[in-house]
Amino acid sequence: MTTETFANVFDALTDDPAAAANMTARADLLLQIRERIRSWDLPQEQAAARLGLTRPRLNDLMRGKLDKFSLDALVNIATAAGFVLRIHLEDAA
Repeated sequence: MTTETFANVFDALTDDPAAAANMTARADLLLQIRERIRSWDLPQEQAAARLGLTRPRLNDLMRGKLDKFSLDALVNIATAAGFVLRIHLEDAA
């Protein structure tokens, strides 16, 4: 039996490096956005309005439902949350 190791769970889920990179970027954004929203200490209705989302959509975000958000959507939400996004690239190992 051989044991494989992966840089992260998304690399283990797919053989497509681009798909894994997309999932990783989305997860990173979602986590940062979620922490920002929690720091506001607002009711969900107010937080959703601040981000231009519906309450059910905000609820999906707060529950970490990654499959419901595209990278583009998360970039837009992050901007609405007051983040300035920069892309950092590294050479593949």
